[in-house]
Amino acid sequence: MTRAGGRSRTALRIGSWLAAAGGVAVGVIAAEAKFAHATINAVDLIPPPDPTGTYGADGPRAEEPPITVAVLGDSSAAGYGLEVAAQTPGALVGQGVADWSGRKILLRDLAVVGAVSAELDEQVDRALALDADVAIILIGANDVVRMVRPTVAVSHLVRAVERLRAGGVAVLVGTVPDLGSIKPILPPLRHIARAWSRRIAAEQTIRVVRAGGRTVSLADILGPEFTADRDFFFGPDRFHPSVAGYAALAEVLLPSTLAALGLLGDEQAELATYRGQPALPIAAATLRAVNVPGTELGSVPKPRGRLGRLWVSVARRPRARRSG
Repeated sequence: MTRAGGRSRTALRIGSWLAAAGGVAVGVIAAEAKFAHATINAVDLIPPPDPTGTYGADGPRAEEPPITVAVLGDSSAAGYGLEVAAQTPGALVGQGVADWSGRKILLRDLAVVGAVSAELDEQVDRALALDADVAIILIGANDVVRMVRPTVAVSHLVRAVERLRAGGVAVLVGTVPDLGSIKPILPPLRHIARAWSRRIAAEQTIRVVRAGGRTVSLADILGPEFTADRDFFFGPDRFHPSVAGYAALAEVLLPSTLAALGLLGDEQAELATYRGQPALPIAAATLRAVNVPGTELGSVPKPRGRLGRLWVSVARRPRARRSG
């Protein structure tokens, strides 16, 4: 989710939205697109902090060769809207991998605010030059905003995945989030944004896996929680995530990153990234506990160890009935 090269690149492309609407309620769609554009761009955000650096320098296996983690994509990968580097998804995942492995982590944030899938090549070049062990890619939100055809957008992503895999780099893709959860986007425009997001995310999932990468469905895991409390999970522009939103994103990415590196079994990673019962990221689970009376939080049986600090079980205690 980004401001591609300033205000003009973050504007919703009204003509594209109108075409997608098939001419139905044209005036309403146009007004909503203008409203969303004005609302999102009413707040000026500073460039994201760069989390590039070394993590876990004092780990028990710090003398072993470091693990290089590259973060590619758009502003959701860069942490746009944040002021502290340690709060970016790259830093949180990097520190998480360091905590789990006990090794040094060399994190390189290559993400570009405003990037679309067609602009991944340069980032891939840099990741290959770094001889990265794993590349985490978050891309596609701007393709949705621009209404790029899913097959076209994903073809560029697949090329990136294939190049990275050919270079010996493990790849994890966080698929396009649900842009229908963006508060300034009102229905029926919201329904169009949601449908387009889903189309690209589905295409990403199928083709990335075929290309040898891994995927995590951000819309399925985080979408309902972001929609349920937009003020908590979105930042001041109501388009980019808040500190809590980015923390939830990192919590979802970490298990699959560990699995991609061979540090965690697939079964554990799948449990950790499964939304709903019995596990949720702590940020989302805490919010649910506050808002839903009778919600209980507890530790999950898997994954164990350090990863258990990021995920909790969620259950509802039935209210006691009064006798008489």
